[in-house]
Amino acid sequence: MGQRRMEVVELAGSASSVLATGVSFLQPEDAVFESMLDGWAAQQHSRLLATTTVENRVLTVRRFFAFTNEFPWSWTPSDVEEWTSFLVSNGMAHSTIRHYQTCVSLFVDFLCDSRYGWVEICEQRFGDHPAQIFNEWNTAVHRADSEARPENRPLSREELQVFFDHCDERVERAERLGRKGWLAAYRDAVMFKTIYAWGLRRREAAMLDVSDFAPNAKAPQFGPYGVLNVRYGKASRGSPPRQRTVLTVMRWSADVMGDWIRDVRPAYQAGQSAMLWPTERGGRVSCSSIDDRFAQYRDELGLDPVLGPHCLRHSYASHLLEDGFDQLFVQQQLGHRWGSTTATYTTVGSDYMQKTLARALRPAFEGQLIEA
Repeated sequence: MGQRRMEVVELAGSASSVLATGVSFLQPEDAVFESMLDGWAAQQHSRLLATTTVENRVLTVRRFFAFTNEFPWSWTPSDVEEWTSFLVSNGMAHSTIRHYQTCVSLFVDFLCDSRYGWVEICEQRFGDHPAQIFNEWNTAVHRADSEARPENRPLSREELQVFFDHCDERVERAERLGRKGWLAAYRDAVMFKTIYAWGLRRREAAMLDVSDFAPNAKAPQFGPYGVLNVRYGKASRGSPPRQRTVLTVMRWSADVMGDWIRDVRPAYQAGQSAMLWPTERGGRVSCSSIDDRFAQYRDELGLDPVLGPHCLRHSYASHLLEDGFDQLFVQQQLGHRWGSTTATYTTVGSDYMQKTLARALRPAFEGQLIEA
């Protein structure tokens, strides 16, 4: 019986697969570091991680490298502590800092894995090797169920009405004065109303196409805008965008969307493009432009400076609950996996709380009137 030959499988991202052998580099440290990043990217792609996830992780490692001005085989735990202090001093959120630390820690784990050969390469060429520099004493921990920024609060109904009225006034003023920007102002006004009326994130709204709307047979009163298919929902780490179906619940929103698609959007002469929010240059509206326009209107009104476009999504959740919608329905509309996440989005008014209390206590007080 002959001996079975064992084939050696070269792992994606290993030093031997990305680092040229028999070559003398003018700057060997830079060459090895770039090969490490290429190898890590290849290893992550082999695990079917999303390209954007891989690119963002590599970018984070480059930021850490630029901060330390040292190569991975010279990194120390004190570098982590100094970097973290720097991030904190620049106002980074706790969750963002933890995400950055996790990215660099994963990179170091990859380098230290003997299967990929980077430790051996570093010892041969530089007389040193990478070691894990992150530990429980110098990393941010996940202490709370939610680490959302407290300033992401819902707008009150009064604030929301004032904001939408201001959006409409900007359109009317630009049109009355014959200014070229009236079309963009109209687009932005409808876009903000859409973010609120369907509880969208900025990117979800920016990536919408006209074809993402469809009728809802159970709610014919909304016409062709009874259902919205969100194709670019927030993804889990390393996964493609999550899709969800959002049912239209506000009658006025279908009318606003119909006016935009039917009467105004054609003025952009988008041709065969299906994008819902085209720009004058034929591209899509960016998330940064949504932020900038919201901030401009907010500041013109003197509203709370902490408010941002994401607060419209919080407002949607809170107002639906105040209007009597079931919490599970709201959770599904928002695309949340857990009800606890939806709970962090909602801040209902005292009047709603009093009415809810009255409904809950009424059966226990037979015949006694509880006024809300």
